[in-house]
Amino acid sequence: MIVGNDPILLTPGPLTTSSATRQAMLRDWGSWDAAFNRMTQTVCTDLLDVVHGGADYVCVPLQGSGTFSVEAAIGTLVPREGCVLVPNNGAYCARIVRILQRLRIAYVELALREDEPVTAAAIEDAFMRDPRITHVAQVHLETSAGLLNPLDEIAAVCLRHDKRLIVDAMSSFGALPIDLRLGGIDALISASGKCLEGVPGMGFVIVRRDLLASCEGRSPSLAMDLYDQYAYMQKSTQWRFTPPTHVVAALRVALDQFIAEGGQPARGARYVKNCHTLVSAMKALGFETFLRAEVQAPVIVTFHAPRDPMWRFGDFYAAVREAGFVLYPGKLTVVETFRVGCIGAVDSHEMFDAVAAIGRVLVEMGVKV
Repeated sequence: MIVGNDPILLTPGPLTTSSATRQAMLRDWGSWDAAFNRMTQTVCTDLLDVVHGGADYVCVPLQGSGTFSVEAAIGTLVPREGCVLVPNNGAYCARIVRILQRLRIAYVELALREDEPVTAAAIEDAFMRDPRITHVAQVHLETSAGLLNPLDEIAAVCLRHDKRLIVDAMSSFGALPIDLRLGGIDALISASGKCLEGVPGMGFVIVRRDLLASCEGRSPSLAMDLYDQYAYMQKSTQWRFTPPTHVVAALRVALDQFIAEGGQPARGARYVKNCHTLVSAMKALGFETFLRAEVQAPVIVTFHAPRDPMWRFGDFYAAVREAGFVLYPGKLTVVETFRVGCIGAVDSHEMFDAVAAIGRVLVEMGVKV
């Protein structure tokens, strides 16, 4: 159950990684070293393959958390005179709104409940109401609740109306099927420390080659200019600024394991089994999920907190952690919840053990669900 002395992370990232992934970080790399630069190139090639990017797309890696890459994508790909539609059903959608405000880019917010996925019809209606809209910034899997938005339908309506679609696929990349060959997606953003089961520290943007080529000089940021990052890498094979060498090395090994496991279909199937085991066992304890099953993604599950007056999340969290599992607080505004992740180098056995630990802690706390 425990990897060394460390608890298992049932969170949306960082998450529990394999021993091979951690061991990959024991070697030091020079940032100008030819072997390291070749490794970066193979990582980018394999990331493109996960979503069938082919020759029409390029992968641009970027230092920092996933949010760095989201901001870099918006700042580089959206013209100053553009207007971005943001369907908002959670905290990470709201973060995109904050990024647009900081960049002083016009936006239209489509407000939704935290348990309500956006629909293609609602997006099309927004296009009809406001002809200023040039782009859509869509969170594929809103991790604050685990809500899945219908990406294929959204991409189809954006393609039909000739709107540029930028997708935050932070928690879906590698776990859920995404096929860029279907059209409609102009840029896709994710990071190393999510469903690829690497460690945090590197984001990446997969973007249409012709779109990126038109973005020279657009970014208001030096460090987060995707065009400059890609152009410099093409010219020199090197990162512009000091790369997260150990993170890239860990991601290389994590991708090797991802491919050996069977790629996205196998990784997704393991997470689905984890999710089913978790939800079934938690319901047996009396917990209810925040989301309906049909909109629940198999990455992280939000549960309603018990209404028992003995319930204190801080005490519950500490006791479950002592038992070997790290959970995650809720990130909703409407009700008190907590979250349990289904991703990482874990399987249904760890999920069952985690719920057993939760059950024991509830008894110790005197909490009834």
